[in-house]
Amino acid sequence: MAQIDDFKAELAGGGFRPNQFRVTITPPAGIAIGLDVRKTSFLCKGTQIPDITIGDITLAYRGRSIKLAGDRDTTGDWTTEFYMDTDFAVQNALQRWSNGINDFDTNLGVNSLADYATDLTAELLDRDDTVLKTYIFKNAFPTTITAGPALDAAAPSEIGTFSCTWKYQNYSISGVNF
Repeated sequence: MAQIDDFKAELAGGGFRPNQFRVTITPPAGIAIGLDVRKTSFLCKGTQIPDITIGDITLAYRGRSIKLAGDRDTTGDWTTEFYMDTDFAVQNALQRWSNGINDFDTNLGVNSLADYATDLTAELLDRDDTVLKTYIFKNAFPTTITAGPALDAAAPSEIGTFSCTWKYQNYSISGVNF
């Protein structure tokens, strides 16, 4: 019969704490957005790492279905949520990024993926800031930037947040890919 000490011995490092993370948003090469990378790391309130998905192929054989492993779905969406400060620095920078892809007024923007997409990083940290695991979202760009919280005079005291949904081409996971 397992004892509590056996369980504690198997829980390396005392367990991962989901509030210990760092998100790094790197500006794109072809659009000047004025992003303070350090500020985005501090003001990122949260994110959810996307699920790993392998599709399946179904073959029919004499009235039976046979399931085979298909291709990995490596493209997807990733959403980050940020606290808003009073200079709107992170939100403004991400809106400039979006505008550089497709300008509000002219409907023009940069054409090359290398100009508007970049690698983004999410790191899971130990309590002493040691990086435990890294996710790199390759060739990512913003697709949706929310306006922020609803403006409501009756709302309780809180700091406003906004979110950004990113489209990425694929991602790598430390301990798995590199």
